[in-house]
Amino acid sequence: MKRRNLGQLNVSAMGLGCMGMTPIYGTPDEGEAIATLHRALDLGIDLIDSSDAYAFGRNEELIGRAIADRRDRVVLATKFGNLRNPDGTTAVNGRPEYVRQACEASLKRLGTDVIDLYYVHRIDPTVPIEDTVGAMADLKAEGKIRHLGLSEAAPETLRRAHATHPVAALQTEYSLWTRDVENELLGLCESLGIGFVAYSPLGRGFLTGAIETPDALEANDRRRDHPRFFPENMARNAALAATLRRLAAEEGCEPAQLALSWVLTRGDHIVPIPGTKRRKWLEINLSAAELQLSQTTLDALASAFAPGAAAGTRYPQAQMKTLHL
Repeated sequence: MKRRNLGQLNVSAMGLGCMGMTPIYGTPDEGEAIATLHRALDLGIDLIDSSDAYAFGRNEELIGRAIADRRDRVVLATKFGNLRNPDGTTAVNGRPEYVRQACEASLKRLGTDVIDLYYVHRIDPTVPIEDTVGAMADLKAEGKIRHLGLSEAAPETLRRAHATHPVAALQTEYSLWTRDVENELLGLCESLGIGFVAYSPLGRGFLTGAIETPDALEANDRRRDHPRFFPENMARNAALAATLRRLAAEEGCEPAQLALSWVLTRGDHIVPIPGTKRRKWLEINLSAAELQLSQTTLDALASAFAPGAAAGTRYPQAQMKTLHL
């Protein structure tokens, strides 16, 4: 596995997003999820990504069990501050006292004494980012975290945070059908020496070509609430999927491999973290790191997937308001 740098943190060129290993995109098989984690490590992926928001902490607990006997092989990343309440409501919390509380809880669930990369999951607009990052810097000084990260932060927030304490990585959605970070954030990260972690690089599975209608999603799959997966938008996005399948066939690869390879071409400071809960898809995704795309294919992708090409917003409206603060 090739390597890339997130600030001063060296990681595999592709990571593993673990959100789907606990119920959110349908109901996963825990045994297969753990086997997928182990297979990722065996194949050279060491960046493992979670959050205390995923399944109310159960995602971290699963990862803790899975890596208990191989912690030294993992660059462990998790997040705080994006609150999901049992009643379905959401909130954010970046208060310094909460930063410490959340970190201590994550350490316990993960069964470790240090988190390698600790992210602010969503920015709290009521708390100066300097205060939130300052509390994270205190945790670093105490040896409880090694590197700091932000998720879905606006350019000015990222600048202020980085001035308070060096930020290793910004994690934000980025894929062929979500390209708004190209306006400023990607270049800003590169200029500041901050790595960029691309989550949902497969468009929440749509860019695998395997999801053609909402009927392909389980009844409890949260994607049913996302506008891009509404029936009318999926019908309009079908042309994008068809183009991706055609170009992948011409390159002799899977659509998912083509979509991931494209993300990897966008900058050496970019590390995609495709999520999967099955070894089969993990191995398919991993092969994308070895692809060498032709300029003809790159040009065709740029044309077909121009910014704004996808129908529907990437989150429901309430969640869209929490992004890029």
